[in-house]
Amino acid sequence: MPMQLNNTLTRSREPLIPADPSLVTFYTCGPTVYDDAHIGNFRSFLAADLLRRWIESPLCQLQTSDGSVHQGPRKVRHIMNITDVGHMTDDDLADGGGEDKMQAATKRLLEQKKSGSAHAAADVDPHDPRAIASFYTERFLEDARALGLKVAIEANESEAKRQELMPRATESIDGMRAMIEDLAAKGYAYRAGDAVYFDVQKYDRYGELSGNTLEKLRGGAGGRVDESHTAEKRSPADFLLWKADESHIVRWPGPTIDGQQMGEGYPGWHIECSVMAREALGDEIDLHSGGEDNIFPHHECERAQSCCATGSDTFARHWFHGRFLQVEGEKMSKSKGNFFTPRDLFAQGHEPAAVRLELIKTHYRTNANFTQQGLKDSARTVARLRKIVEEGKSNPGEASDPSVVEAFAAAMHDDLNIAEAIGVLGAWRNKIEKPTSGDADALLQIDAVLGLLGLEQAKSTETEIGVFLDGLSPDSEVESLLASRAEARKAKDFAKSDEIRDELAARGFVIKDVAGGKVEVSRK
Repeated sequence: MPMQLNNTLTRSREPLIPADPSLVTFYTCGPTVYDDAHIGNFRSFLAADLLRRWIESPLCQLQTSDGSVHQGPRKVRHIMNITDVGHMTDDDLADGGGEDKMQAATKRLLEQKKSGSAHAAADVDPHDPRAIASFYTERFLEDARALGLKVAIEANESEAKRQELMPRATESIDGMRAMIEDLAAKGYAYRAGDAVYFDVQKYDRYGELSGNTLEKLRGGAGGRVDESHTAEKRSPADFLLWKADESHIVRWPGPTIDGQQMGEGYPGWHIECSVMAREALGDEIDLHSGGEDNIFPHHECERAQSCCATGSDTFARHWFHGRFLQVEGEKMSKSKGNFFTPRDLFAQGHEPAAVRLELIKTHYRTNANFTQQGLKDSARTVARLRKIVEEGKSNPGEASDPSVVEAFAAAMHDDLNIAEAIGVLGAWRNKIEKPTSGDADALLQIDAVLGLLGLEQAKSTETEIGVFLDGLSPDSEVESLLASRAEARKAKDFAKSDEIRDELAARGFVIKDVAGGKVEVSRK
């Protein structure tokens, strides 16, 4: 059965039907590079990566416009933008509000420099927003590649590839001005004082994506423009396309509206993605993704602009949105100490594959709960999968259960049901007594979708008595138990030795005696 995928626009599961089933076009709203992206951001990015990997898998079947089934081969042209201007701190309002997040980064870095506090961007000039954006862009790309995000890996091939696949908003200013001028010429946009607005009343489908109506929408300028200009708006729900502001930290010549060029300023957040998606993928795209917080206002406004600029009823055929991530059952917060970036977790000794699995293993339309115990469980799962491949390569034979690939595919065809797919994989893994080359091949085919086994492995840590594998940090209690076990073995008290081995197993550790009198410690 071809893939069924929930479409935010229609609020229903339906076949994913691309215009060209052999080349699927996919746009993902990427990070705003004013700080390190956190694991909540990466949950959304990795959900998109999982979807992309599944669509490209030879296991995936897609329905075509004539009702037939396309088995492949298939490529996904995946674009993820980098926002380095125009995204405001109060982004729950369609018209934005507060201040540009890049300006907020400048203030934060200046405060940190003044206080003398240590931070990653200490060597970056806080007065240079382009340097700030470049610094955090590179850190994002490092984290994304470490976690196996294919678009970031491809973009690393060359600067030209990076500009093609992960364009920065500041590289598309000319296109934004042109689209704003075109929208104004067609009657969809107008000038009010020093700002240009999109007239939502001219697009009768505004609100379809989010379920909002004009009556429900919060109006106002969010503090970005004077009250006198707010009064000039045709509707309180109209949103900003361009703001002339000579005090803005980065600015460009404004668009020409009604024959007059506006002063220097900066674009609204929503216009950026409309332009970058069109430049990279054309007037209509197959898939558009982001977090659920992007549905309104960002994607609602983006859709309106794009449809009005192109004259097409369709901007994206399918909208894919992931739910929020909690940490230990609570909203992430620095004050609560439960706020993590991927590199925070790497520094704690957690390997990228475990972090990736923990972030993708919950169905994308379910709120996920990221926990330390879950992260340990994910690391244990990754270690077990590696052993199947490693041991299977040296043991020729058929897969122990050839239907596992089929069952995995059935789960993924069902609205990307990764939780069920991993459950299928776990049940199969538990039945394997001695892995074969067939098992290894089946697992590698599945892992091309999961994206786990090719990631960099955590290095082992060696102490006087133990060799800690799989990114495990030496644990004083475990070390003490290993020492007691060594003493028991030396005294030929094998019952005591076995008792300690069982206690370690109960704690989730597997031990193996190796040459030199040391003990390898890995996750169970």
